[in-house]
Amino acid sequence: MRRLAIVVSHPVQYYSPWFRWLRARTPLEFRVFYLWDFGVTAQRDPQFGTTFRWDVDLLSGYDHEFVPNRAAAPGTHHFRGLDNPSLGARLGAWRPGAVLLFGYNWLSHLRAVAWARHRGVPLLFRGDSHLLGRGRPPLARRLLLRLLYRQFAAITYVGAANRDYFRALGVPEARLHFAPHSVDADRFDPDAPADRRAADALRAELGLAGRRVVLFAGKLHERKQPAALLAAFAAVAAERDALVFVGDGPELPALRAFAAARPGLTVRFLPFANQTEMPARYLLADIFALPSRGSYETWGLAVNEAMHLGVPCLVSDLVGCQRDLVHPGETGWVFPAAEPDALAATLRDALRTPDAELARRRRHARAAAAGYTYRQTTAGLLQALAALDAPQCP
Repeated sequence: MRRLAIVVSHPVQYYSPWFRWLRARTPLEFRVFYLWDFGVTAQRDPQFGTTFRWDVDLLSGYDHEFVPNRAAAPGTHHFRGLDNPSLGARLGAWRPGAVLLFGYNWLSHLRAVAWARHRGVPLLFRGDSHLLGRGRPPLARRLLLRLLYRQFAAITYVGAANRDYFRALGVPEARLHFAPHSVDADRFDPDAPADRRAADALRAELGLAGRRVVLFAGKLHERKQPAALLAAFAAVAAERDALVFVGDGPELPALRAFAAARPGLTVRFLPFANQTEMPARYLLADIFALPSRGSYETWGLAVNEAMHLGVPCLVSDLVGCQRDLVHPGETGWVFPAAEPDALAATLRDALRTPDAELARRRRHARAAAAGYTYRQTTAGLLQALAALDAPQCP
């Protein structure tokens, strides 16, 4: 099996546990090349509006190295935020048989493409873009993306909308391999006693006993539509209903002011929660809501986390994971983002769902999430690597 170099912007709470799983459960020889140390050193996230580091281990159990980043303003928010001149030398010293690139939007990623192509090292790509809500890119950008994706011998896609994106940009079916977006299912176990106790204590502390709870967890940013969710809740909530926001961001002051002006609503605000705290937050909820609109929400891994814990989800039809995970009448509720009143109407339906039906959707949510784990993601990656050595049709 080829030695695989994996180039990733920084340690990510979703990917690093997968790398550990790969090392422990497969014979694949690989090394991860990180281009920035965000997540494992305390740094400020401008969208969360807080300084933090992840409180889970993101670095042990697999081979990795940090490539020095000389960017004046390191980060993934601009093209030169990942500027690692020694990346080619580091790759060359390790002598990979293939290179897997997560994304392409940064200077160092394009350097890695050039390095591999010059030396005849096969390239694999992993991304999660989709065209939902925006249609095909302009012609000039389509041509550039077509040229870019031709550089990759194999591409893993994370779900249905992502697959459609690659097909629209001319990637042949034979070069596409399904490796779904997944999370560490062991950490999101609905039967974990400690998380259940923490959720029960938090419910009591927030005065939510006996209430139907809708949860929003994430960056309180306009692109995720927390204000639209709060307005919809205000329009349809009954006395027993509650809405809980977990997170920080620029929308927080306006959300607090809106809720304070309506004392009859049960709305609670919890600060940003680190990874070990999140299972208890999800277990507070009867419904998890991710009403994002536009191309921003390329997948929505919080949906995977919630569904592993048996929480059905309410999402817009522009959330990238919707077609794969959130099925109306089965695992949750879906509203058409283009219709102004659809969020409120769908939220009303969710809040009025009978208890027995809600329990059924909980079971179905867990079953659906079980098909999106590190095992399935690994199978897709290994299939893509195997395809590099398969005989090519003339």
